[in-house]
Amino acid sequence: MKLLHLFLIFILFFQATQVFLVEGQGGNLQELTKKHHRPRAINCNYACARRCSKSSRKKVCHRACKSCCTTCHCVPPGTYGNKALCPCYAKLKTHGNKPKCP
Repeated sequence: MKLLHLFLIFILFFQATQVFLVEGQGGNLQELTKKHHRPRAINCNYACARRCSKSSRKKVCHRACKSCCTTCHCVPPGTYGNKALCPCYAKLKTHGNKPKCP
């Protein structure tokens, strides 16, 4: 019984120190994990070649896609649409407020 009490006290102490450490660094746990999160590596040449394979203007499409890919680190699947799967890709606009990414 005493062993169970000691174990519970240890767990409560451990949780309290974790909360103290997270609050002491000036943010919540989600902010701390974002700070150290690196975007996953993506082969933009391959992804954009796949995305622009059915385009009538392949070089223009590929150039715009590579620009978007390097910024967003993602390219939606398929040759058209599916931009909801990559929100950053969908939000990028040209100076004329038109969608930048194919």
